[in-house]
Amino acid sequence: MKRIIITTLLIICMMNITAQSKDEKAVGVSVEKLHKAMIDANKTELENLADDKLSYGHSSGHVDTKKEFVEKITSGRSDFVAIHTEDMSISVSGKTAIVRHVLRAKTNDNGKPGEVNLKVLLVWQKQHGSWKLLARQAVKPV
Repeated sequence: MKRIIITTLLIICMMNITAQSKDEKAVGVSVEKLHKAMIDANKTELENLADDKLSYGHSSGHVDTKKEFVEKITSGRSDFVAIHTEDMSISVSGKTAIVRHVLRAKTNDNGKPGEVNLKVLLVWQKQHGSWKLLARQAVKPV
């Protein structure tokens, strides 16, 4: 009887790990889709990935709404030429995911070439089977 209980508990634990890993992978795919949409200035994809209540914090301290974030990207005011991430960690708790990574990017904001090196925190929320970006905060590394 003890062996059956232990086996059952192990199976339940493995099911939880598998489900979490599946969500972590889906969140990672959403992060990549976000970065591609930012590089491509794809308005439709940006709007689909971002929650209507998006709080998009910049390393300068300025915070954009969803509308402001999408407009800056699609107008070229904030133009990402290439985005590379390092040291990404994804933690899922229920319908919320926290992503941390280092973002290195080449930019061409308003036609002026530049480079950024930031630490980023993303908060994603699962809604109707899709992961939506709810919040983002960037800081300059110390």
